Amino acid sequence: MTEIAQQIAQELTVRPEQVEATIRLLDEGLTVPFVARYRKEATQGLDDTQLRQLDTRLHYLRDLYERRDKVIESLKEQEKLSDDLLTRINAAETKNALEEIYAPYRPKRTSKSFKAKEAGLGEFAEKILTTEVEPKDALAGFSHEDYADLDSQLDAVQHIIIDEWAQNIALTAELKQLFAKTAVLKSAVASDEKKEVGKKFRDYFEFSENLNKVPSHRLLAMLRGRQENVLGLKVDGEDEPALARIDAEYDLATVAPSARQDFLKHTAKLFWLAKVRPSIEHSLLTEKRLAAEAEAMDVFAENLRHLLLSAPAGSRTTLGVDPGIRTGVKLAVVNASGDVLAHSTIYPFAPKEDKVGSIAELARLCREFEVDLVAVGNGTASRETEAVIAEMMAQNEDLKLTRVSVSEAGASVYSASELAAQELPELDVSIRGAVSIARRLQDPLAELVKIDPKSIGVGQYQHDVNQTGLAKTLDAVVEDCVNAVGVDVNTASPAILGYIAGLNKSIAQQIVEYRKTNGRFENRELLKKVPRLGERTFEQAAGFLRILDGDQPLDASAVHPESYALVANIAESKSTTVQDIIANSEIISTIDASNFVNDQYGLPTVQDVLSELEKPGRDPRPEFRTAKFREDITEVAQLTEGMKLEGVVTNVTNFGAFVDVGVHQDGLVHISELSNSFVSDPHKVVKPGQIVQVRVLQVDVERNRVNLSMKAEGASSNPKAARANQEHRGEQKRSPRNDRPEQKSRPQNKQAKPQNKPQPAKIGGLGELLLQAGVKKSK
Repeated sequence: MTEIAQQIAQELTVRPEQVEATIRLLDEGLTVPFVARYRKEATQGLDDTQLRQLDTRLHYLRDLYERRDKVIESLKEQEKLSDDLLTRINAAETKNALEEIYAPYRPKRTSKSFKAKEAGLGEFAEKILTTEVEPKDALAGFSHEDYADLDSQLDAVQHIIIDEWAQNIALTAELKQLFAKTAVLKSAVASDEKKEVGKKFRDYFEFSENLNKVPSHRLLAMLRGRQENVLGLKVDGEDEPALARIDAEYDLATVAPSARQDFLKHTAKLFWLAKVRPSIEHSLLTEKRLAAEAEAMDVFAENLRHLLLSAPAGSRTTLGVDPGIRTGVKLAVVNASGDVLAHSTIYPFAPKEDKVGSIAELARLCREFEVDLVAVGNGTASRETEAVIAEMMAQNEDLKLTRVSVSEAGASVYSASELAAQELPELDVSIRGAVSIARRLQDPLAELVKIDPKSIGVGQYQHDVNQTGLAKTLDAVVEDCVNAVGVDVNTASPAILGYIAGLNKSIAQQIVEYRKTNGRFENRELLKKVPRLGERTFEQAAGFLRILDGDQPLDASAVHPESYALVANIAESKSTTVQDIIANSEIISTIDASNFVNDQYGLPTVQDVLSELEKPGRDPRPEFRTAKFREDITEVAQLTEGMKLEGVVTNVTNFGAFVDVGVHQDGLVHISELSNSFVSDPHKVVKPGQIVQVRVLQVDVERNRVNLSMKAEGASSNPKAARANQEHRGEQKRSPRNDRPEQKSRPQNKQAKPQNKPQPAKIGGLGELLLQAGVKKSK
């Protein structure tokens, strides 16, 4: 463990003892959120980001070290483990690098070299390498039924020599460095027939770029093209430097006689072209792909984090509206707790076109149930539906309503899920979607955890990366977000409870079942009565499970039960009660944390407790805000260059950000258009859910593409932005409702376009979430 701890400490720039202490806690079964918040003394203040990195590296390095030991053992058995080879194996920093070193030594009982040695040609190969004799003379007297003629014998000898040279790891490593200097990634269309079906990849039908300079998103796009049999990819480079280096390594220029020299030079060419170069090409592309996948996962994780922690509208009665044309617009009213009060379906569009009846039904529901918010799904017919609602609001000005556009991404996944069937058994699948939309507005975190993160669609080429690694990364993000906010154990769904530190889906369900049978939890101690929720589980989960209006006021805060005695001591020192000290900044500001430090409570714990007492149960999410769309702009064709709009960032990639401006098509703000100053990382400038002011740079109505800028008016625009819109056309494609027939043809209801009506609102963080690179969105 010491070796791993030292390596991780060096990578994270922390002390080895911090890493060793954390590893011990993790090995005891403690979770990252619990260690981050309640074991700061042990980790000496490592934050949750550092702990996640540590946990990820710990698992990777343990796998690497275990594999390394097996490789070393194999080489010892083969009697091939030299000091140089051992040094290189110990220096391998990745699994891929380790396997490259081991590849020439991996036992291959079906290789041509192995068979040739089995036939007795090994000693003849050695003779040709070490003595000045012509190859044909060296083979004089050899006889074997599998190698009946001289040509087959020479061919077999070459395989033996090539395999022996391949074990010169120092040479192959140098050859890789030489080739990498000139390596170019080339792509070409697989065939003329693929030009039409694969036209979204046409930028890569004839493309080449220095491999070291290919950005991750471009590489993943080309890899997808290859996966779909549209593109052919090749890593190309210069052969001469490598061949010259091989000649120099084995001093082939001085070999005699000439027939032996010709034979060995030909062998060297085969060694490079047939053995080493293909391996190097594959290795370089693999390394680049793994780096691109890691970057894509980081982008997805960062976007998901901001989405889950976007502002909740809060406990307010909400009307969820799931737009549709032929199948009607589904409505669902949910109360402040998310319970369904009523549901209905209206048909304001063709073929029924019952606009009057639709407006009447909308007004009835809003008035009867005192609705505060109207959450409109942003899929097919969303702007047409918003226009109908705006007209209803104009006709009923006494209704104090706020209309908000909410993302539908993944809603159909939830609607048809087992969880939705358990939560809403009496409702049709289509109505469940409207309920989900309403709940997303009230509390995005609580609702979005019910959906597989990959269905939410804020990733960059998410379907092209390692799915196991992606799932693990995203689950960690969800776990961190849920525990950062905490949950009300008396109202939380099993889905969100399952992400609480120490809990799993099974125990989460047990909590809900216990709650149904025995009524609400009045204090945290009652959690211990839940089947399978033992002391160890309680220790990790208790601080993140909140009980509002219970027996113990501290149960509504993030103060852990193990620190209740500390709070009691603090209150006693101020001659007051625990109840009176909570949220009392005047008293708390006079407390010296160091006075309460002892063997049980360190200074970080005391400081955290005081901070929590000052603002108990504080929510780390931002305040709810909305953005305004222009009512007169609903289609790409209505956009003009120079137009200024307000929008919401829906996705951030490493080449820029996509912004929803209310035209059913996100516009791209290229990285060069994010700011007047240089931007190295778009995430440092914008985040999903952020409300921004943009200016239209370019509109391509035919191909439904929009280029935007966040630069101040008058600032020069970068031509890269236009090129980027071409290059990343697939990333802009929007099809949020591909599960519906009308999505293929979305007629516009011209009568539904209001003029000078109340403007719709857009919740920060719940904008249209588009899947990357042309992958269709699942509702």
